[in-house]
Amino acid sequence: MEAELDDSRTLIVLGCGTSMGVPMIGCECGVCTSTNPRNHRTRSSVLLRLPQGNLLIDTTPEMRLQLVREKIPLAHAVLYTHYHSDHLLGLDDARLFSRGLEGPVPIFCCADTEEVIRQTFSYAFHPANEKLPPGMVPSLEFHRISNAPIEILGQTITPIPLVHGRFTVFGFRFDNVAYCTDVSLIPDTSWPLLEGLDVLIIDALRPGPPHPSHFNLAKALEAIARLQPKQAYLTHMSHEFDYDAMSELLPDNVAFAYDGLRFDF
Repeated sequence: MEAELDDSRTLIVLGCGTSMGVPMIGCECGVCTSTNPRNHRTRSSVLLRLPQGNLLIDTTPEMRLQLVREKIPLAHAVLYTHYHSDHLLGLDDARLFSRGLEGPVPIFCCADTEEVIRQTFSYAFHPANEKLPPGMVPSLEFHRISNAPIEILGQTITPIPLVHGRFTVFGFRFDNVAYCTDVSLIPDTSWPLLEGLDVLIIDALRPGPPHPSHFNLAKALEAIARLQPKQAYLTHMSHEFDYDAMSELLPDNVAFAYDGLRFDF
């Protein structure tokens, strides 16, 4: 009798911190010196465990530590929200994925992100690399994304255009879950793409005044109230959020994300 295929799917929050991370260098505030692990936030990224493999969204500077912590040995593909350094600079460690894949790592991104990757990691594209053993330098295979839905590892993913300060970036929807880090404005045409969600993970940089490139807490809660997901998690958070002290102030369907949070979808 044939074994049944495992069709379970899990989202893992690898990191939920702002670009400076938490603890922040040189800061001795109560959150940065906290012993609560949920106040320790590496740079923002998630991973989808799918029946056909692991899909990594963004490669943060702590990517190696995040994957080791979660005991994830391999990403079968990488999908990028945008090219800012806190979402990109761990890419060099993806060179090890090529050993497990026995070939290049599929990279799904828009044209400007590919351009920055080729500039930042120019050594990965030298012709002489063909003579090197797998794992010495990143081996990458680019796939272009746009506003149209795409399929990666058997999962349909809908890109959601978002405004991030002066930049246009992508959030992503997979079934009734959406991941929208780094957003300061949701364009009118993107709101319908976020309707009917079970789970929304959304940017909330700080509880204080508005920020030019990110939702603050008030703006994130406004978006959540409009979209009415069954559950919302806040991400890309600074050291101004104390997990325990501030969680009780959130609406019933809203919670702070934390590194290692996971749920099935």
